[in-house]
Amino acid sequence: MADPSDPSKPSTPARSPYWHHITLAQFKRLKEWRELQRAAHPVECQIWEAVLTAWMMGWIGWLPAYVFEAPWAYPLCVLGLLAPRLYVYARARAHVSRRLRCDWLDLVA
Repeated sequence: MADPSDPSKPSTPARSPYWHHITLAQFKRLKEWRELQRAAHPVECQIWEAVLTAWMMGWIGWLPAYVFEAPWAYPLCVLGLLAPRLYVYARARAHVSRRLRCDWLDLVA
């Protein structure tokens, strides 16, 4: 068993610092970044638009899926709800491995 007083041996497995809930304040900072960088990073802005569209579809779609008894739509709604978190996590991993540079990563950390 790991000693909790010894910082060199963590008692719980390490989790990525980027796998967490994204707050509305962080979304606002991302929106401001997207507006400022739209000309310099058009593809990144379009990807964020798609991610946020999927997120909104996930939030809006779960109620009709439940009401109209469409259980096949539940996983799609969950995927939509997790889209921003999954995208940030994927971009953070690519940034750490030096495959892609991510200028906005500090906005959601």
